[in-house]
Amino acid sequence: MSEVVRRVGVAVGLPVVLVGLWWFASAGSTDFYFPPLSRIVEVFPETWFGPRMVDDVLPSLGRLAVGYGAALVLGVGLGMLIGSSRTLRALVEPLLEFLRAVPPPVLVPILVLVAGIGDTMKILVIISGCLWPILLNTVEGVRAVDEVLADTCRTYRIRGRLRWWHLVLRSASPQIVTGARQALSIGIILMVISEMFAASSGLGYTVIQFKDGFQIPQMWSGVILLGLLGVLLSVLFRFVEHRVLDWYHGVRAVQKER
Repeated sequence: MSEVVRRVGVAVGLPVVLVGLWWFASAGSTDFYFPPLSRIVEVFPETWFGPRMVDDVLPSLGRLAVGYGAALVLGVGLGMLIGSSRTLRALVEPLLEFLRAVPPPVLVPILVLVAGIGDTMKILVIISGCLWPILLNTVEGVRAVDEVLADTCRTYRIRGRLRWWHLVLRSASPQIVTGARQALSIGIILMVISEMFAASSGLGYTVIQFKDGFQIPQMWSGVILLGLLGVLLSVLFRFVEHRVLDWYHGVRAVQKER
């Protein structure tokens, strides 16, 4: 119980201290571009708890969910295929290294020409950034499958779908989850960037509109909302990770006790 309290204290303590410092340091601010935090908090509910929640926040999260989900399926599927074949890996590795070196924001103008300015373009931008950490981590996870376990499967003639599900995917899952965690952060960034270019709705679009309209407290409230969404999604991911890798953490705990 004391360990849980300590972890919660560490996780919550620093943000509380930083918010307190920001509140008191900005209390007397007369700078137009850096208003007091109290003013930003004051406009936060009226800015986001209304039509913008439906028109901007939920569509942004929907595009993020679709793009991230598609990248997860493609990354894990292709990663398992590439990681299991030495020949295929040697063939596509130079291409993968080239493609992952291209910054996804650079692709936005190209995707606008190809897919227009609708949701498809924004989802493709998110996929283009989220795919690589998932794919490359999956490849490494498949390559690192324990040879003893692989020999055991061959001995007991465990083949096909059972081998892929119970050996390959399970062994690679810690690496896959690591890639998925990295991809989530990238996806949030690309969600905002894709909406800042050619868009008519979304969080990124709305923040830019506030900036262009010199509604500075509202602009800052959008930045804070993005931070809160990032924290919420991170907590949700940790919950899912704990459920998916419960067996793995149990094995690690037993190994530490030894």
